[in-house]
Amino acid sequence: MSKDNTAELDDGFVPPFSKAPLGAVLGGFAAAMSAVGTAAIGALMLLIVADVIGRNFLNLPITGVSEIAARSVVAIVFLQVPAAILQKRLTRADFLVRRIERASPAAVALLEATFCIVGAVVFALIFWSSWPKFIQSWHSAEFFGVQGVWTIPTWPFRAITVLGAFTAILAALYRAVSDLRSMGGAK
Repeated sequence: MSKDNTAELDDGFVPPFSKAPLGAVLGGFAAAMSAVGTAAIGALMLLIVADVIGRNFLNLPITGVSEIAARSVVAIVFLQVPAAILQKRLTRADFLVRRIERASPAAVALLEATFCIVGAVVFALIFWSSWPKFIQSWHSAEFFGVQGVWTIPTWPFRAITVLGAFTAILAALYRAVSDLRSMGGAK
């Protein structure tokens, strides 16, 4: 294992509690959310395969699969985005970041912090716009599906969006502070 690889492993997104209690709690919660999202991907895959088999071979389609899939994909993204932020795994041009880092590690830390602050603002806007919809769906017992045939409440999906956006805000702000602190230690 090269020196670069060990540095990447040491920069884990769940720091030890003794070094960073807030980071450890946030990282652990984000990891748990990501694990739930991963399990949801597996469950969704099984549901879709069961529907395809039932529809094509047994002439017994499963009612509501398309509605569940449409809502689940959004929920899965919001379950996994906080961990992606903390792990620095969001879509980016790593080749460019590595080149800039060779020239100026402080510039990369500033770039990463700026990216995280902008991300926090975006997720704050998502949270702000999603919260009233969550409350409304909770109070009105809003559902999707065909009444009398198959329905499911919308509030759990909206709650996941709100929780994921809020956790993403915290993750982005934590990462921004961490990157800004590393600017002082960058050579």
